[in-house]
Formats: sequence, structure tokens, C-alpha cells
Amino acid sequence: MGSNPLRQQVASMRQSLFDEEILDKQFMQMEQLEDVDNPNFAEEVMTLYFRDSTKLIATVEQALEKPPYDVNKLDKSLHQLKGSSASVGANKVWIETNQMRESLKAGDLERTKAQLQQIKLAHETLRGKVEPYFHLLRQVGPPEIAQRPK
Repeated sequence: MGSNPLRQQVASMRQSLFDEEILDKQFMQMEQLEDVDNPNFAEEVMTLYFRDSTKLIATVEQALEKPPYDVNKLDKSLHQLKGSSASVGANKVWIETNQMRESLKAGDLERTKAQLQQIKLAHETLRGKVEPYFHLLRQVGPPEIAQRPK
């Protein structure tokens, strides 16, 4: 990335996303799909992910507001959230969603409700760290595709 301080900051921000296990290797694979024709592919996909996942989380939250709970509908929404999180490399959201599904299947509604708060926290953390990363990346411009860390 050269000696440009902003590029070093981008690299450091990116690395912390992996060190903190907020993102996983799936995100790296998504970045590798960027090219000259679509240098912001990862950002565009993450923007769509945030739009859709925010709706799914709201759907789950609404479904848990009052009994009777539609366990099948809840599980379907959680399954969608888990799949979309896995596809973009949103590791912590995926982990928390998986744990919530396990609580739901076990019939532990109190733990299920508590797990929703963990999903929301992981989602907010992801957004709060990824959006500034992309903002800074836009400022410095994408690295040469061949030089992007693997």
C-alpha cells in the first residue's frame, strides 16, 4: 500500500475487522471480485446487506413483541439473516444469529429474546466499523487490485 498514511490507516482498519472477528474470509473473497469496472463491489454488496438485514432484524423483533410467537416465521427470518451474513462475511452477526436459532429451537424464549439484543449489537458494531472503512477507502481510492492483501 505504499507509504501513504491514509492507505496505512485503511489497511489498519481493515485488519482490525478481521482481528476482532467482525468479518471473515468471505469478505476477502468478495473484495477480490472488485475490478476496474466495479471497484466498489464490496461496498455495494454491504450496503444491500445492511438494508436487507436491518429489515430482517426488525421483522424478528416484531415477531417477538407479543405471544403467540410464530416459531416457524421467526426461524425463517433468522435463517435468511444467517445466510446473508455468511455470504458477506459478517462473522459476528452470523454467530449471534446461529445462537438465537439454537435458543429458539430449544424453546428458550427468554434466551431467544436476549440473543436478539446480541444480534443487534453485532450488527450495529459491524455497520459502525465497516462504513467508516469504506468512507476512508473512497477518499484514498481503491488499491491496485493486484496489490490487495489476500
